Amino acid sequence: MSDLELIHLAIGLAAVIIGVLMFWSLPIPVSSSRSTDGLPFLSIIIPARNEEGRISPLLQSLQEQRFRQFEILVVDDDSSDNTAAIAKSYGAKVLRNPGAGKSSACWHGAEQAKGKWLLFLDADTKFTSVDGLTNLLHFYQKKGAKGITALQPFHTVERLYEHISVVFNIIVVVGMNLFTIWGSRFKTAGSFGPCILCNREDYFLSGGHKKIEGAIMDDLALGEAFLEQNLPVRCLGGKGIISLRMYPEGVGSLIEGWCKSFAVGSKSTHPLVMLMVIFWITGSFITSGALISSIIDWNPTAIMFSGILYILYMIQTAWFASRVGNFRWAVFAFYPILFLFFVGIYLYSFIRVNVFHSVKWKGRNIKV
Repeated sequence: MSDLELIHLAIGLAAVIIGVLMFWSLPIPVSSSRSTDGLPFLSIIIPARNEEGRISPLLQSLQEQRFRQFEILVVDDDSSDNTAAIAKSYGAKVLRNPGAGKSSACWHGAEQAKGKWLLFLDADTKFTSVDGLTNLLHFYQKKGAKGITALQPFHTVERLYEHISVVFNIIVVVGMNLFTIWGSRFKTAGSFGPCILCNREDYFLSGGHKKIEGAIMDDLALGEAFLEQNLPVRCLGGKGIISLRMYPEGVGSLIEGWCKSFAVGSKSTHPLVMLMVIFWITGSFITSGALISSIIDWNPTAIMFSGILYILYMIQTAWFASRVGNFRWAVFAFYPILFLFFVGIYLYSFIRVNVFHSVKWKGRNIKV
């Protein structure tokens, strides 16, 4: 093999190793107790804008929970569909919010809430076990019931196109800075957004969603608001507890959704973590490029080593993906396409944010 081929293989192997350090673990909240004794009354706040096709599974899963000491407040954010009627059919209290966005809806819900603890849920999430809510609440209680405990829901994939989100899902988790081999040594980038649990007192002390109104990445901004008050922010995985299906409407919605947040959110990632992410992504292209080059040159030795490295990258990416969603392993044989899509959307998002200063989401143009 040539010196250049050896360099490419060395970089690819280093990228695999760095990948392990970059995404060392993703803990989930577990509890040995199923008792709901001692848990306070909970207010579940669900901001919803045109969610008639997605909110029912969440409301149904809440009805099935063993823990029942809660109220459900669905804050209708100027919906033009049957979101409010569906929410009422499940016994939820519907609050009207005059189309001012998610942060405004969450704040409005918190102001009307009666619970000692507040749980903010995106309308497209759902609990996947009858003890999911109990486990989350017990974990929060065990940690002193202070600050934020946020879960990143397990991504449920149903259609083939949804697999192109996989690298985004991995990087969203890694970018929080908490899941490297160094654990919580790095400051968290903020909070996961789809599932946020906090107590009422801490929420209003931090300024809550009122303080961060207008922020594109409201989850990161809310976490930062809590940290400014020296309140802890804990982020965990939601596998076995809560799930979501992202962008079932189609590829256009998927691109719009990731574009809305990614270039902005990456600014909160620690430089060392970002460097590892860049190296890992770069390694995916170098590894696949080395295999293609060795086949074109028909170098059996290079084909063998680059093929082994390609398989290692494929297995590692699938392993990481299994922590964040139920992605089919077969798609990872074509992992370079998944990484290429990620890079393309990231660049598109970067241009929209830094050149046009505008992104689009759910029919709204959002200035950034």
